[in-house]
This record gives sequence, structure tokens and C-alpha cells, in this order.
Amino acid sequence: MSSEKVLKNSFGNVVVVGGCGFLGHHIVRELQETYSCNLSVIDLKTTNNRIANVNYYDADITSSSAIRSVFESVKPQVIIHTASPPASVKAANDLFYKVNVDGTKTLLEQAGDIGTVKAFIFTSSASIIHDNRTDLINADERWPILKAPHQKEYYSETKAIAEEAVLAANRKYGNMLTCAIRPSGIFGEGDMQIIQNMMTAYKKGQTKFQLGENDNLFDFTYVANVSHAHILAAIALLQTHDLKVEPLDSEKVDGQAFLITNGQPVYFWDFARMVWKAAGDRTEPRQIWHIGRESGLVIATLIEWLFWLAGGWQPNLDRNKVQYSCMTRYFNIDSARAKLAYKPQVGLEEGVQRSVAWFLQRDQEAAEKKTQ
Repeated sequence: MSSEKVLKNSFGNVVVVGGCGFLGHHIVRELQETYSCNLSVIDLKTTNNRIANVNYYDADITSSSAIRSVFESVKPQVIIHTASPPASVKAANDLFYKVNVDGTKTLLEQAGDIGTVKAFIFTSSASIIHDNRTDLINADERWPILKAPHQKEYYSETKAIAEEAVLAANRKYGNMLTCAIRPSGIFGEGDMQIIQNMMTAYKKGQTKFQLGENDNLFDFTYVANVSHAHILAAIALLQTHDLKVEPLDSEKVDGQAFLITNGQPVYFWDFARMVWKAAGDRTEPRQIWHIGRESGLVIATLIEWLFWLAGGWQPNLDRNKVQYSCMTRYFNIDSARAKLAYKPQVGLEEGVQRSVAWFLQRDQEAAEKKTQ
């Protein structure tokens, strides 16, 4: 049975939680453009990234009454939960816990109680099996989830707790099926982290600098591929829901987590230069200044202190960015390929071209507004 046929017959009412955010609105757009379903979005504020013929609801996902009200109105069959503060936000830990953990548990409870939900897909993170400091090589879903003190990033820990709650809810509320998608290094149009930071470096003329030896493979994932993986997961859960028996372990999607990447690990600074070249940079290899990782950490520490003394501003270079730009971090996506029939739809280079074009267009429009 084709994916399109499954969706047209039984996708029904779909709610994308966080559907005005970076990843969420790409999921909404793909569903709207490619599939037949009744789409609704829940977000804290639904003013950004709105799409025609979609129902929008302003609601706090930590409020049981607010979520209950929306679910009673929509009666969703599919929920795709992408809402989360960005990992890079310098937020208090209680915000990460409140949204990622409490918010997810509220959604699960209300989805289970409403009784119409067949499929619940959660956007987790590949970082939950990584300490976000040391190298990670060809890791798959068999790798253990890390918690403190081994997990160094609280955002990742709250994502792990939320994922565990989602997977534990599988078949707990009647026949509501759940699974989790663990993307790595999402970039694309509207990305305010990876591409935004690299474009800022380009504008500041910092493309001649390199931290480390550029021998560290890293997984970046184009947002449309992550969006596609969520939809494939929804299809698989709906197909499972219609079965009279549980699938074999070798085929099982419900109650499972899936790592998602472009399947194209690339040397970190090769990716950065791919971005800068698409933006117009013509720096040659002989012009690049290499800075060792340890020296980079010292420099970043000094910069952080200077910015803190200047009023707490956020520098373009900090210790976390040094760590990430020098570490090896890539994953094995064989499970998603086998069980979700996942195949990246857009290659790395094309994804970069699309992303940079979006940023350049945005900047051009902003410049034109200033001159009006």
C-alpha cells in the first residue's frame, strides 16, 4: 500500500504542536502541499510562518485545560509534537524542563484521554545519546541515553526524559501508538542556529579562520528530510494501528526511536565552507588560519568573559561552538531506512543552496525596506 493511499484514507485530523516554529512549519507545509488531511497547529503564539487553510490555536502546552479545549475541538487522529525552546537559548533550566518534560507529559495525557489519537510522534534529539563533548562515531539506537553527570547539556537531558515518557505511553492509552524522531544538526530555510551563525561569520569576514584540523566528521540534516521522516513515522504508526496483531520486533515502529540524518557525514569545516561559498565567499585554502582546539577554547573563554563584563551579550564564538566545531559526531540511520522506508529527499549541497538563498533573500528584502 502506498504512503499517499494510507494518508488519504486514514490520516484524518492532524495537529502539529509547535507548527509555527522552524521544523514545525516545514512539516505543516509538506503535509499541506503533498497529502490530504485536516491540519491544525498549536503554538504559544501563532503569528509566524502561517500557512493558508490551516487552523491555528494559541495555547500553552503545559496547560491541561488549554490543550484539552483544542483537542476537544479538533479531535486529532495524528499528533506531531515539535515544540521546544531552541537548544542554543541561554534559558534557565526550569524553562527547558517545563516545556520539554511537563509540556510533553501534558500533551500525552490529554491525547490519551481524548480517545481519538492513533499516532503520536515526538521530535526528540540525537544529542540524548551523546555527552555533547566527546567524539561519537556511527552511533545507532542501541547506544544508551545519557543522563547527568554523563550528559553535559541540560536541554538534551530534558529531551531524553520527554522521549522516555513518549515511548512509555505507547499502547498505554487504548491503542494510541507513539514513536520518536531523533534528528541531528537540523538546518534549512528559517534556521536561526546553524546557518544563521555561519552567515553571521561570513558577514563579519571570519571565513579565513578554522578551529581544529578539520578531520572531524559531522552529521547535518536538511530540514525537509527531518520533516519527511516525521510524516513517514505517522504513516507507519497508522498502518500498525490498523493491524489486528502487533508487528514483529524487526518491523516495529511503535514504541521506538529513530535517528535521522542526511546520511552524508561531512567534515565540519567543509560544510561551513559549502555555506560560505553559496553566499559568495571565495577564500582559498592557502588563506585559512588554523587555530588549535585548545587555543580556541582559551580564546572563546576570554571572549565570553569580555561580553559578560560588557553587559551579558551573546558572542558569535563561545566554548560550546568550539567544542562542536572540533568534535566527530555522526550516526547510523539503518533502522530508519529499514522500518520507516526513510530516504533523504534532498542532498546536503542542494539543502545548503536552498538555505543560503533563503537567507540572502531575507536580507535583501530587509535592506529594501530600509530604503523605502
